[in-house]
Amino acid sequence: MRLANIKTHVIAGPLGAGKTTLIRQLFAQRPSDERWAILVNEFGQVGLDAALMAQDDEELSIAEVPGGCLCCIQGVPLQVALTRLLRRARPHRLFIEPSGLGHPASLYRQLQAPPWDGVLTLQPLIWVVDAGQLLEGQPVPDAQQQALEQAGLIVLNKSAGLDRTLLPPLLGDRSLYWTDGGRVTLAELPQTTDELPRSGELPEPVAAPSPQALVLPNRPLRFSHTQEGRHAVGWRWHPRHSFDGPALSALLAGLPGLLRLKAVLQLEDGWQAYNGLAKQASWEPTLWRRDNRLELILEQMPDLEALEKGLRGTIRDI
Repeated sequence: MRLANIKTHVIAGPLGAGKTTLIRQLFAQRPSDERWAILVNEFGQVGLDAALMAQDDEELSIAEVPGGCLCCIQGVPLQVALTRLLRRARPHRLFIEPSGLGHPASLYRQLQAPPWDGVLTLQPLIWVVDAGQLLEGQPVPDAQQQALEQAGLIVLNKSAGLDRTLLPPLLGDRSLYWTDGGRVTLAELPQTTDELPRSGELPEPVAAPSPQALVLPNRPLRFSHTQEGRHAVGWRWHPRHSFDGPALSALLAGLPGLLRLKAVLQLEDGWQAYNGLAKQASWEPTLWRRDNRLELILEQMPDLEALEKGLRGTIRDI
């Protein structure tokens, strides 16, 4: 299959910067005559980002690569996932969100080489960061600093009320985009000046993925993953279960070293999604109905048996 000149945006940035939120804000700006595709790479293995992005839009295709860095293992996960997505969606525009703990500069280089050269028209890299954390002097991982150096647009997200004169030296004299809630207009995304007509041949499709394990009532699937000093633990529960929101929040609030919470769960008032730093986000309605999903990113690995027992105690049978 030959495809040509798919405008491709890599949205990079540290963990919790607001990359997923920024992409979701762009969804509402999709021109009616364009098909879009999104490839998401997340740190954990539950597979939550596609659920968090769920939209009632036939012209929007989402795929994910859970569990580690998209560009590692000689690029095999990237080639498999991206080939399948492009063959299925045949998009006019592609967004790729690498994990906040991944290596976006390496990914960006891979996308400039065969078999993607000609298929994709790679736009300047977009680097998103939590402005408050940056101004407080929180360290930026080496892999993210490398991405920052390549960025064509630096988005200082969550910037409401901040002093914009206290900039860290690592930003230099770069052009900055201050915003809140990940709000960036499609017209303001940086574009390449290389618009020469090209085309490329997609790799041959590989074997279909193995079927996922079945989620049964009262028998959740549990996942855990460790990389670069961070631990991701998560569960998938049957969709018949409903969770007690306040009890769940109280349980998770007591977890030491909790950095990030992602979830799509059925609560008392319906299906709700949560995506943010611990205690810094809120629940909002979601279209997801396939199953309950919960993922935590922590500084230290908890007692998984005790934590799962506590989670069971927050379930309201329906």
